[in-house]
Amino acid sequence: MRKVGLLSAGLLAGVLALGGGAIAVLKPYLSPDDFDGPGSGAVTVRIAPGSSAEAIGSALADAGVVASARSFVNVTEDRAVSDRLRPGHYRLRKGMAAGAALDLLLSPAARIVRRVTVPEGMRLPEVFNRLSKHAGLSLQALKSVDKALVGLPEYANGLEGFLFPATYEVEPGDTAVDVLAAMAERFAAAARHVGLEEQAPRVNLTPLQVVTVASLIQAEGGTDADYPKISRVIYNRLARNMPLEIDSTVLYAQNRRTLKVTERDTKVDSPYNTYRHKGLPPGPIANPGEKALMAALNPAEGDWRWFVTTDPAHRITKFTSKESEFVRYREELNKNLGAS
Repeated sequence: MRKVGLLSAGLLAGVLALGGGAIAVLKPYLSPDDFDGPGSGAVTVRIAPGSSAEAIGSALADAGVVASARSFVNVTEDRAVSDRLRPGHYRLRKGMAAGAALDLLLSPAARIVRRVTVPEGMRLPEVFNRLSKHAGLSLQALKSVDKALVGLPEYANGLEGFLFPATYEVEPGDTAVDVLAAMAERFAAAARHVGLEEQAPRVNLTPLQVVTVASLIQAEGGTDADYPKISRVIYNRLARNMPLEIDSTVLYAQNRRTLKVTERDTKVDSPYNTYRHKGLPPGPIANPGEKALMAALNPAEGDWRWFVTTDPAHRITKFTSKESEFVRYREELNKNLGAS
């Protein structure tokens, strides 16, 4: 205690000896310049990833938002919220009190970002259209992206199937490449989570073929509980060298969306037509989610060779190993669709 007292006394003596000079040096730390009130006008400030409170304060001061970087650092430290500051673009005002600026930076409403949700099962053109509409990206820019810049897995044969369905945040200045790369990165994370490359040999498929099976499962729909059963139907038909005869493949070949598939549809000339060509189509027909990927790697046990979503409105799918039952299920579907 005596030692501390002597040190404090010495510091005080030093400050007194230095007089006005010491006060001038310490003032920016003890009582930094600060504005009053909420400010006015509008200014956009970018907070770079990994920025410290000091770096953020400097950016705000440079933009005229706060009077000094130190005023922002002090209020951030006083509230102990530095770990809640996030990178991004923020809409702020000039001449703000440091505390008011901090309030806005902690408010989601101040962040300038577009959130785009891409549902499971969307085809590539549909994904592009959604990104163009909701993320403000040029459709032409999306279509002309160099696929080599997206970060696709080596086994991918294109973007279809590898733009993972999820909600994405698009910042001002993000390009088509940036967004598609983020989607490919999310796919890679999902693929690692399900062990896609490691587990593919267990079902006697390549990783690309697993994604293709998952896309068929996703495109056929049903409930989550149906996915492993649909997967088993696909594997059972492949094992018996039977054509898959999956309606969604002929619709993909025609770039159509409908629940009614005619005999004429099943004769379309395309390698994606699994009525005309045995085996899997040459690549994915949609962008599957993680549950479909899991189902492709972990089919249910069963001897089913047919399935029909007999009641699409209520997502009721029936499975059978008998062709006669399959025919009856198709009639049930046509009845529910109002077909003759």
